[in-house]
Formats: sequence, C-alpha cells, structure tokens
Amino acid sequence: MALIISRMNKRWKPNVTVAAVIERDFDGVRKFLLVEEQTRDGLKLNNPAGHLDPGESPVQGCARETLEETAFHFTPTALVGIYFSRFDRSQPEQAAPLDVTYLRFTFCGELGEHVAGQPLDLGIVRALWLSADEIRASTAMHRSPLLLTSLEDYLAGQRYPLDIIHADESIYAAKP
Repeated sequence: MALIISRMNKRWKPNVTVAAVIERDFDGVRKFLLVEEQTRDGLKLNNPAGHLDPGESPVQGCARETLEETAFHFTPTALVGIYFSRFDRSQPEQAAPLDVTYLRFTFCGELGEHVAGQPLDLGIVRALWLSADEIRASTAMHRSPLLLTSLEDYLAGQRYPLDIIHADESIYAAKP
C-alpha cells in the first residue's frame, strides 16, 4: 500500500516545449534558421525553441519563441512531429543528476519580417542560417538530438495539419 501511495504523490510531468524548422533559399542553397546559445554545457546550436507558457497553445508558443530567440516573426503552418527526449542534467552541488524529459512539438511554417533591434532571449548569442549538411556536420554542438531528428523528418516531407492539435478554451482562462 505504501508503494502505491508513494507513486501517487510522484506524478511524472515532462517539460513541454515547442520548436520551429524554418527554411529559406539563399541563391539556390536551402538553409535553416538556428540559434546559437550559451548553455551550462557551453555554446550549443538548437532550433528556435522553448518552453510552452501557461495560457498559450503549442502553435502560439512556437510563434512567440521564434520571435524571442531570432527576432523573426513566424507563422506555423504544419506540425512536423511530436518528440520525446530524456537526459540527465548535472546539478550544482548535488551528487545525483536531475532526470529530465522533454515533450517537443516541432512545427514548420512561414517566416515573417525581421524585427531590427529586438533583443534576443537571455543566453541566445545569435541566430544563424546553416545548410542541412552543415547541421549534420555539427552534431557535437547540438543542444538536443531532436534538432537533427526533426530536420530529417522535415526534409523527408513529414507534415501534419495544425488541426491535429486541440487546445481547449480552458487553457486561456485566467486563474484566480
């Protein structure tokens, strides 16, 4: 009985994140918008991505995160995939690492205007454009294996309509 109660008090809650695969043609060369960010493990590359905030749908979160990390407006038009990733994160002054799981919604869509002068999120060094081959060649710098997995799914043509994701009105309601 104690084991059942213990499990009931420890609910697993993965971190929900959103990410964007954004492509642009540069004189016939397909390039993808990434961010270079300072992490506890040094300088890393990632899709424009971040945590879903309370009161927003995954589509809204992806548009917001892309703007905050790259200074580009972005409109998601399709879901590339939903991904799980798990890793151990070292904790300062703690012997045991933290077991972290991410549930990531990755979108593709239309790149909008650049907002000149907009500051980027804390830790973001710069936004940059890389080809698929450059991304494949830089896996040691990837913040997550999901960067390459979602890119390859995108390149393979994997797309799902946005209406596959349902956001009940209750997520937008203000809590007292």
